[in-house]
Amino acid sequence: MEPRFFDTHCHLDLMLNPDAAASESAASGLGLFDCGVDPRDFAAAKKRASRYPNIIAGAGLHPWWLADGRCGAAEINLLCKVAAQERFIGEVGLDFSARFAGSEPLQIQAFDRLCDTLAQHPLTGRVISIHTVRSAGTVLDVLESYGLLTPSPNSPAIIFHWFSGTSNEFVRARNAGCYFSVNERMLATKRGREYARQIPLDRLLLETDAPAQPQADTSAQQLITSLKSVSRHIAELKNRSVESVESIVLGNSHSIFDFH
Repeated sequence: MEPRFFDTHCHLDLMLNPDAAASESAASGLGLFDCGVDPRDFAAAKKRASRYPNIIAGAGLHPWWLADGRCGAAEINLLCKVAAQERFIGEVGLDFSARFAGSEPLQIQAFDRLCDTLAQHPLTGRVISIHTVRSAGTVLDVLESYGLLTPSPNSPAIIFHWFSGTSNEFVRARNAGCYFSVNERMLATKRGREYARQIPLDRLLLETDAPAQPQADTSAQQLITSLKSVSRHIAELKNRSVESVESIVLGNSHSIFDFH
């Protein structure tokens, strides 16, 4: 079934039953960008996604996995090796919140290495979903330094997932033509709602960031319900019909991910 909704950021590997969630999504008309958190899991995730035309697997290395030691230099090397050949990258990025203090140099090294790799191995239609907590300015600086924000035929689509940076960082990312994927938890804050109101419609995407907790039992219907809720809230914020928001966002997802 051709997707009627597209979740631009979720984690099948962190769900209780990834295969069941994938199968149900295909049957429900739900497309998924399955963002990886550990590059060692990417080969299996890509194999699973190959069975479903609505699922796209991303090669990722979550900054939390670096911060707590689950991943290190070997995984950074693996991510870069894989990313050199892959269109879809995520979840990657930086988290400078207090709980990860001390890991900033390793996180920056990993993200810098990745961006260098992507710049050295450009691919048409590349997509990157990025985590930025108290780090959006640094992320933008690194992307800029490698020319990844410079418009060109091979420029990647940069998606800021669940953006929570400062208003100046938001304006900078918006002016650079970046995309923003919005979820229910982003809309639970006053700042998140204001950013959602200001995101240009042609740069707006929807996400769930599911599961809320690792190994949570997650169904495609739960994801669709969440995406519909986000659409309704954004429609209210932008004084648009829900149908127009859903249609525009699905069109954005189509153009970025080129799914069928």
